[in-house]
Amino acid sequence: MRKLRHAKHWKVLALCLTLMFAVTCLAGCGGQEPVDQLDEPGQQTQAPENPKIKLATTTSTQDSGLLDVLLPEFEKETGYKVDVIAVGTGQAINHGENGDVDVILVHSRPAEDKFVADGFGVNRKDVMYNDYLIIGPKDDPAGIKGGQDIVAALKAIAEKEAIFVSRGDDSGTHKKEVKVWEATGITPEGDWYKSVGKGMGDTYRMANEMKGYVLIDRATFLFNKDKYELEPMVEGDELLFNPYGIIAVNPDKYPNVNYDGAMALVEWMVSEKGQDMIGEYGKDKFNQALFTPDAK
Repeated sequence: MRKLRHAKHWKVLALCLTLMFAVTCLAGCGGQEPVDQLDEPGQQTQAPENPKIKLATTTSTQDSGLLDVLLPEFEKETGYKVDVIAVGTGQAINHGENGDVDVILVHSRPAEDKFVADGFGVNRKDVMYNDYLIIGPKDDPAGIKGGQDIVAALKAIAEKEAIFVSRGDDSGTHKKEVKVWEATGITPEGDWYKSVGKGMGDTYRMANEMKGYVLIDRATFLFNKDKYELEPMVEGDELLFNPYGIIAVNPDKYPNVNYDGAMALVEWMVSEKGQDMIGEYGKDKFNQALFTPDAK
């Protein structure tokens, strides 16, 4: 009789232990957040309500490699994802005027001011600047190498009818070129003047193939110069200054734009971290920054 009671006691104890183990397993499986939602112990990423930002910008910010450095850091810190449309400044502004994008990053101050004045953009901020230069073939048929006067250089190119390759795409660079040609009093035309309708990187490549002169922003030149043979010819003129601005598309005009995302990008670009990254970009490879931060 004692043995029977002893056996029952052990059966009850085993059943209790089994039930306790099952309850513990269920609690462990059901009460924890998935590990991949945690960035660091105790920190959980909070994704923006609308995480997609559409940015229209110039080909120079793309061709120089700058966006490949800035945007991943912005996305990592904020949870936003930026879709980039790299075109000329004129086209980027058109995208903004049509409400097709949320924010623009361009480099033609008169066109930027008009964009804001016409009610298409808000909260314009200075971001950075670099400069333009004329580059050309080593034999320098126009005899302009080493000069600083851009107007005199273009006059010499026209007089010699040396090949000059123009972007011809209503970009910020093309607008600058048109302005400088106007200062010469010359309307460039003829077989020597090649208007190609391309972005900066493609125009650079074509100018190299044609052994022609071209107006180019310094960042794109430095980033790509090892691939081509064209050399600096004229630089340092005040007319060649090249500032960039960032502008959110006006949500009052286009309620469907991602204004919160646009302003997150604007504020990040002019933040201390964004400005520091812009100021450091290029120093490791070229021993000089490709852009100078300029947020006020």
